[in-house]
Amino acid sequence: MSTTQAGPAGTTSGGATRPGGVPLVDQLVDWELAVRVAGRLAPPGPQVTRAEADRAVSQLRRLAERATGHVAETTGLDVPPDTGAVVVDRTGWARANAAAFRALLEAPVVRARDARREKDERDGRRRREDGPGSAAAVALGRRATGAEVGALLAYLAPRVLGQYDPFGPDPAGAAAARAPGEPGRLLLVAPNVVAVERELRLRPRDFRLWVCLHEETHRVQFTAAPWLAGHLRARTEGLVGDVVGEPGQLLARLRAAAQRLPDAVSEGGDGLVGIMATPEQQAVVAEVTAVMSLLEGHADVVMDEVGPSVVPSVATIRERFTARRGGRPGLDRVVRRLLGLDAKMRQYRDGAAFVRGVLADVGVDGLNAVWTGPEQLPRPAEIADPRAWVRRVHG
Repeated sequence: MSTTQAGPAGTTSGGATRPGGVPLVDQLVDWELAVRVAGRLAPPGPQVTRAEADRAVSQLRRLAERATGHVAETTGLDVPPDTGAVVVDRTGWARANAAAFRALLEAPVVRARDARREKDERDGRRRREDGPGSAAAVALGRRATGAEVGALLAYLAPRVLGQYDPFGPDPAGAAAARAPGEPGRLLLVAPNVVAVERELRLRPRDFRLWVCLHEETHRVQFTAAPWLAGHLRARTEGLVGDVVGEPGQLLARLRAAAQRLPDAVSEGGDGLVGIMATPEQQAVVAEVTAVMSLLEGHADVVMDEVGPSVVPSVATIRERFTARRGGRPGLDRVVRRLLGLDAKMRQYRDGAAFVRGVLADVGVDGLNAVWTGPEQLPRPAEIADPRAWVRRVHG
């Protein structure tokens, strides 16, 4: 399906640079190559005529606008309307996420480089970072990493229906990541929406609105809590910085992780992140996972609570979609567990149970206290015990 693209993957401005004038984050990954690889490796979308594709894109945009009022009424959160959903194809989604990855990596890799330099100065060592040999190694390394990132994006591209992106550059293609409090963008992946509605034999209009309700809820969450994107970004950048901080430490973790791969792909495992993280990092991962469980569970509850008066076949959609989430063939299930995607599915389930538990105790207004500041976010143990959160926040 041909749809609107989402802006460039990388830039050559902003961030610390090396002598050649290229930002350090672009010395590590060839982002444009990543997008090209993703575009080549991602499977094609469903067969549609040009007219069908145009209708799907147009309807998704209209339904995204319509979802705003329904989400506001269900959540009790009144925020300014969006500037409009960005409808993309699979390559457009890969490009948008390459840009978001780049934005998240930019600051941590600079901090890691500066920390290594300071350590070298204390130890009396000098590293040569220029010269023909170094330049060739950088060029080879960034292309290899770009191909790896592209392969990962290609695997994920057919599996995402939509997302709210609070981190990447703006839709107009500005180089810098968004400033704190600046609105993000709502992405809808048209070919994936059409593929799933056909696979599950769903009413297209109902399913498209259902997806829009979920993604609009994410937009409302981040808009109602303008501090939230910065909070998640800081925690995520801290984890990334720890991983890229010292190559020797990373190699040691990779060796240890190789011995624990069966744990990563076992039922209930947390994927590569779970087996590579140090105990300190696992605590941060648990904190971020609790927040993501809240966000995904809240959106799942809202998309169902809007009800059959808005989405007449909502019960059928939920039943078939939930069955689809769990019914993956063997190899795909292993890859999903390795990448932590099964843990992502648990976030929907556990987060929805948390939200419903809080709603049962203190209602919508009581739940909405969670958006007032970082200290009100659920702690990892509270996701499984919503009354513990109610006691801590509401007394």
